[in-house]
Amino acid sequence: MHQNIRPRRSALYMPGSNARALEKARTLPADAIIIDLEDAVAPEAKAAAREQTAAAVKAKGFGPREVVIRVNGFETPWAMDDLNAAMAAQPDAVLVPKVASAEQLQAIGNRLSRAPRALQVWAMIETPQAILNIASIAGAAKDATTRLSVLVLGTNDIAKETRSRFVPGRRPWLTALSQTILAGRAQGLDVLDGVFNDIKDIEGFRLECEDGRDLGFDGKTLVHPAQIEPCNEVFSPSPEEVAAAKKIVDAFALPENKGKGVISLDGRMVEIMHADIAARTVALADAIRTRA
Repeated sequence: MHQNIRPRRSALYMPGSNARALEKARTLPADAIIIDLEDAVAPEAKAAAREQTAAAVKAKGFGPREVVIRVNGFETPWAMDDLNAAMAAQPDAVLVPKVASAEQLQAIGNRLSRAPRALQVWAMIETPQAILNIASIAGAAKDATTRLSVLVLGTNDIAKETRSRFVPGRRPWLTALSQTILAGRAQGLDVLDGVFNDIKDIEGFRLECEDGRDLGFDGKTLVHPAQIEPCNEVFSPSPEEVAAAKKIVDAFALPENKGKGVISLDGRMVEIMHADIAARTVALADAIRTRA
């Protein structure tokens, strides 16, 4: 049941207006590249960035990296042109900012109806209204026309809109983070953590990655290439975790344990749900190894 896992440990934002950055993205070890047409691009540069981004995505050459285009918000004058360009360029996904309702996702899905079925939609959760509506937003994934597959936290905007502070441990945001994870998991969606702004504080960044991993995030969005390797390391199962997981999977596969809901392994009781967790750990490790 875990054979189709796609690692999304690290998703690096790259400005669509920077041709050099787009070229560099083809060689970076990030699992996903998010080419940004929104916050990273000034209004007067949006048309040129859109054209440059579409050309770069059409040219392919990103290898195993998932390629995502962050379009401008649905209510902006650039949104429709961005979506049309994305449909023509055929990235793996479009990232829609400031999603606040399931109806917005349905409208996006209708707009993308002519796109190849493989094109997915990632939704940014970055406003108080989105958090209040998170169950229905995630629930939009039940409608295949929305193409929804990933939720992405926009923690900078959440901080701005809630007037909360950036503090170690992110206590002011725990409700928003946890509710988004719960809603995403209820619908089988991947959920990515927000960015860490201080690109020089690698130790602080690593701690926040560990915090996000422990909360249940699948990975983290990044603002600088220097953050990729520590992020990948934190969100990858360790060799010890993989070995322990394989031991559980193998134990439940033994003929004498077939059909059992709980077994004894190394002096402790292990339930079938632990076997499912273990199977996912092994599958993720295999997917990461294959990607490399």
